Amino acid sequence: MGVRPDVYSAGLSATKRVRLLPTHAMGLVLLRVRLSLRFALNDGATMSAKGKQDSQRMEELREQLNLHNYRYHVLESPIISDSEYDLMLRELVELEDEYPQNITPDSPTQRVGSKLSERLERVRHPAPILSLGNAFNSEEVFAWYERILKLNPSIAEAEFVIEPKLDGLTVVMHYEDGIFIQGATRGDGNFGEVITPNLRTVRTLPLTIPVDKTSKVSVPRSLVVRGEALILNKDFETMNRQLKKEGKATYANARNTASGALRQLDSKATAAKRISLLCYAIIDADGQLPESQWEVVHYLKKLGFPVAEGITRQVNIEAAIEDAEAWIPRRDSLPYEVDGVVIKISNFALSESLGIVGKDPRAAIALKFPAQIVTTQLLDIGLNVGRTGVVTPFAILDPVIVGGVTVRKATLHNFDFISEKDIRIGDRVDIKRAGDVVPYVIGPIKDLRDGSEKPFRRPKKCPVCGEKLEQDPGEVAIYCVNSTCPAQMVRIVEHFASRGAMDIEGLGIRVAELLVEAQMVADVADLFRLRKKDLLTLEGFADKKAKNLIENIDASRSRDLWRLLAALGIRGVGEVAANDLARKFQSLDNLAAATISDLEAMEGIGPNIAESIVEWFAKPGNRSVVRKLRRVGNWEFLIPVESERVAQMAEGLTFVLTGTLENLKRSEVKTLIEVRGGKVTGSVSKKTSYLVAGASPGSKLDKARALGVQVVDEAALLRLLEG
Repeated sequence: MGVRPDVYSAGLSATKRVRLLPTHAMGLVLLRVRLSLRFALNDGATMSAKGKQDSQRMEELREQLNLHNYRYHVLESPIISDSEYDLMLRELVELEDEYPQNITPDSPTQRVGSKLSERLERVRHPAPILSLGNAFNSEEVFAWYERILKLNPSIAEAEFVIEPKLDGLTVVMHYEDGIFIQGATRGDGNFGEVITPNLRTVRTLPLTIPVDKTSKVSVPRSLVVRGEALILNKDFETMNRQLKKEGKATYANARNTASGALRQLDSKATAAKRISLLCYAIIDADGQLPESQWEVVHYLKKLGFPVAEGITRQVNIEAAIEDAEAWIPRRDSLPYEVDGVVIKISNFALSESLGIVGKDPRAAIALKFPAQIVTTQLLDIGLNVGRTGVVTPFAILDPVIVGGVTVRKATLHNFDFISEKDIRIGDRVDIKRAGDVVPYVIGPIKDLRDGSEKPFRRPKKCPVCGEKLEQDPGEVAIYCVNSTCPAQMVRIVEHFASRGAMDIEGLGIRVAELLVEAQMVADVADLFRLRKKDLLTLEGFADKKAKNLIENIDASRSRDLWRLLAALGIRGVGEVAANDLARKFQSLDNLAAATISDLEAMEGIGPNIAESIVEWFAKPGNRSVVRKLRRVGNWEFLIPVESERVAQMAEGLTFVLTGTLENLKRSEVKTLIEVRGGKVTGSVSKKTSYLVAGASPGSKLDKARALGVQVVDEAALLRLLEG
């Protein structure tokens, strides 16, 4: 038997097991202060008192971590974030390094996994299913490398394999004569829970190997493979949409959903969860095993096991770290959740020569990504009034760092969301931030309530103008219907001047606030009556800034009609619909006279949009704005021939976007393409016309090149669309 300690497994690390109580979520700064004080106090009397204090702290840390291990894995009810646990575990590691004589067998630094569920049968693994040590930046990865280099100088010639650190449930799969016979969780690292019937429902798991009967690859009589069971992002979103449609509670995160589904007793319920599988290690096998991790990855592929895309091999540590860091901007474009990248020495002989320290193999390390989910206190719930009058709630938070950014506010979606999740002021809540997406509240941690939390009451009056709020039957949104509400006017002006509308450079939210507060702008038509001397009375405006803004406003008088229609803020009329309406009706007067039947006859204009257009032009205040606009702009002319030609430049073309663009947001690029008749899709295929690649492109770039799809940057795309 080719039994090998699981030195390369990149599954759930110890830092993923538990969540801290808020009293221990002290942050890295406090941790560093404590450590510096520990080493500063070195006289005998102080050391004695300090040693007693540190011993008590170690006991407290062990107790809390073991408690939350149980909550995370057995109860599946964590109460703090992974990043907060990372800080606490690091503190315990530092203490145990200083007091090795105080290390206990039940310390989280000495064990892997957690207690097993009493509901499921136990099975012993053929070799320990280990976890990984963590690094949080490139300096810590270099420090790891220097440590192992001292242990074995041959590491200087080592090759490294870089793999995504999958955020799922670690599973161990047993095969006999090519047939899947048993599946188990990692459990405590030595014993796992038998979940064979549930794993059989995972469609990406091979029930027989090789799946391809024509494959000439040699299949061991006995084989044990390690992988990660997870739910793809698109499948998770589909499940939650369906649950919401059925009026049921949605799932908080994909990892816990997959874990709960695989560890339940009803395999039919497991099958409904759309669980997928990715494999990355061989634990045990008959006969000759591959001699490197790089060979294992390709061997598993040949056997028919699903393997993560994008795994690479590098010849030195510098290249390995550079490759690992390149995953960070790609994180949000991956089809599944990852919380870091694993760097492994590829050669097994070298890796086994390094051995294991505590629970961690020395031959691999996980470079953790900045946290995307953390917990913090919900201090209050604020209200925001949008340009259409929609009143939405937002969370006011005890500041917390998420993904390297300090977050003080987060969206709460809508008032129904607050009710469904039973979110209360004073709750400890989970916050998520992914890429450039606005941070949002996932939900409260109800187990931490002490009775001081206050239920939130839906507002009955506008928080700005005091008018009564209204809610249309069947709608979630609550509206302030006062068209003169100052908060609405600020947002209306901001939208009117935005890039996808009138594109008035220099007129952002702050300037809009100043203009409305100074009562210089009561509606968007008043923008065209502004003079430089008016602007000079506002805070932050000097001669040049005022002159530039007036010139930019004047330049917008000759914008195409579709831009004006998009800028008016008619509910449901975005840039694509505005372009279609401009071509069809060719003037504001013609559109104002259109009936619902006229509008519904157009492709892409449904009854809701048609009704909102008619209602908008029927309001006296809006008709007044139209009359004023007619006097200050050129929008009564037909849509320019040039615009019609440009609109056809992308006709019949399909685009895919990847990476971070320099000047435009993805939504803006998507609109530009669609306005000109093109289509934007999420994946590259032979039918893709162009791949638009920004900085740090993902695997879509490799696929595009393999398929011969033309790749363009942002500048080339704009030239293409402009003709």
